[in-house]
Amino acid sequence: MTYIPTTVSVPVPQGLRPRCSEATCRVVSNTPVNGEYRLLTLDAPEAILDCQPGQFFQLLCPAPEGENPFLRRPMSIYGYDKSAGRLEFLYKIAGAGTRGLATLRPDDTFNVLGPLGQGFSMPDDWQNLMLVARGVGLATLAPLARMAQERGRKLTAICSARRPELAMSVELFESYGAEVIVVHDEDGSSTPEALRPLIEARIAKGDVDAFYTCGSSRLLRMLQDLGESHGIPGEIAMEQQMACGLGMCQACVRSFRVGDRIIQRRVCREGPVFPISEAM
Repeated sequence: MTYIPTTVSVPVPQGLRPRCSEATCRVVSNTPVNGEYRLLTLDAPEAILDCQPGQFFQLLCPAPEGENPFLRRPMSIYGYDKSAGRLEFLYKIAGAGTRGLATLRPDDTFNVLGPLGQGFSMPDDWQNLMLVARGVGLATLAPLARMAQERGRKLTAICSARRPELAMSVELFESYGAEVIVVHDEDGSSTPEALRPLIEARIAKGDVDAFYTCGSSRLLRMLQDLGESHGIPGEIAMEQQMACGLGMCQACVRSFRVGDRIIQRRVCREGPVFPISEAM
């Protein structure tokens, strides 16, 4: 059977966001990258590849034997290349949806909806970037490394994991010119108490203009404290259960602190990327 890429524009109520697209993609590969994570690579139509780092897609996961996932699964973009027609997702098998993903084989067709959400920004005065993340949160930040290289920014990536061999995206970050520091639980180097002096030493040398993070409340609190103490801004990609992914169902509402107020925002619509200082 010949694979023919197709897309369907999905209208969204006025005021929510521009049109996204539902697309049929072809599976190129779906392979393990270590003992916990798998990389899904798709041949995707050009119409869905105008992406930003930090955005996500809603994936229509196949049903594994004996299970029936009811909703699409939101998943951050791990990689995208419009000229090559490539779209990538890094995932960990954790439930019915991801068990279904693991059944996909090369040349299978696969339905996705997106890109969705507000991605990362990179203002001109953010020249020295520090990325601090853990586990699959590093997947969300992987496209950011490519953006940093394209814009001529200096990037330091602190990759945290339970064990050294589980640190994600190390070679990918290095390929984009980042200095990579791997920290892990086994030797205690991943604790906020160990990371703080390492980061503060770089701040003292003027090597940090902005922070980026995803995937750990402990890291968020540490970066918020450092940012407030040293006047360093940053952004976080929030992880949250989502249903529609379009801002209509209100399932992904979280609280944010803006000045003296606590306000509610939808992670899928106003995010998933937010200022670090406002996240709770």
